[in-house]
Amino acid sequence: MLTYILRRLLQIIPTIFIISVIVYGLLALKPGDPLDELRRGNPGFTSADYERLAQLYGLNQPWYVRYWYWLARAAQGDFGPSRQHGIPAAQYVFYERLPLTLILSGLSLLIAFCIAIPTGVLSSLKQHSIFDYSVTFINFIGVSIPIFWLGIMLMYLFSVKWNILPAGSVQTAGLQAASWNDVVAQTGGGLSGIGMYIQGLWPVILDRIAHLILPVAALSSLQMASWTRFMRSSMLEVLNLDYVRTARAKGLSERSIVLKHEIRNAILPIITLVALAVPLLMSGAVLTETVFNWPGMGRAIFEAVLNNDFNVAMVSLLFISILILFFNLMADIVYALVDPRIRYE
Repeated sequence: MLTYILRRLLQIIPTIFIISVIVYGLLALKPGDPLDELRRGNPGFTSADYERLAQLYGLNQPWYVRYWYWLARAAQGDFGPSRQHGIPAAQYVFYERLPLTLILSGLSLLIAFCIAIPTGVLSSLKQHSIFDYSVTFINFIGVSIPIFWLGIMLMYLFSVKWNILPAGSVQTAGLQAASWNDVVAQTGGGLSGIGMYIQGLWPVILDRIAHLILPVAALSSLQMASWTRFMRSSMLEVLNLDYVRTARAKGLSERSIVLKHEIRNAILPIITLVALAVPLLMSGAVLTETVFNWPGMGRAIFEAVLNNDFNVAMVSLLFISILILFFNLMADIVYALVDPRIRYE
């Protein structure tokens, strides 16, 4: 197993290199360059200024020459600046945008898994029942509705028509908890200060949760419907296999058969889906974050491509590629742990 893992890790290096070449080449084929925004936003920007900056940044060279310069810096941990935000691209992506995407995608993944797997199991055990038909119908709707349309409909119903939940963003503008230093200055610290500080945090926490409900519901819906269908189909394949009939003939309880024999084998195909869903949720969050104005990494990719901020786009897309390769490896390892018949040499 260790040899297999090391071999797979070594294979990731040339794969990432090839992906970086393709991504950089595709971004270079996009019309415009990073200086276009500066030229549009500054009426005094002359052609001489453009030529001078293009030479300074190497934009007047072929894309493959620029790629080697970028690769040499990236190998040293320097992914270049974000020309749109004026800070290093890696800092902008990993410190400002990624945490919010992890919160959104992590909650969506957890909710989808906790609902889809039990629902799929129950649907297979109650095949051809009203519950099974209802779940199948809901799943059909879930996989058919575009996520951006679902997001817009959720905002219309819960934010515009019923005014129950906020329409987007991370928190209500102007809502902010008092800092600990301010609380200490007012109360002198101690238990009363801690209590006052926690009491001031609750409105902010509840406000953040309220802003999360709609984007999490939209982002988890597609995965939930897909996983439920796969889990149901996988369970139906193992219900009448020989080892299940043998376990039932031995007198094992139905609960033990379902948990130890049926679910354990039926969940194997779902492992790959869940493992690949982590990076795909981050890339799929582009539409969700754009619709709900959620300032995460998905929206950062959209804005970077739109505004020709190539360094931010490269960091974001390469990070998602690495996640896909890593979680593919993790899926293979979990396969071997769950199913003792699988061994890697």
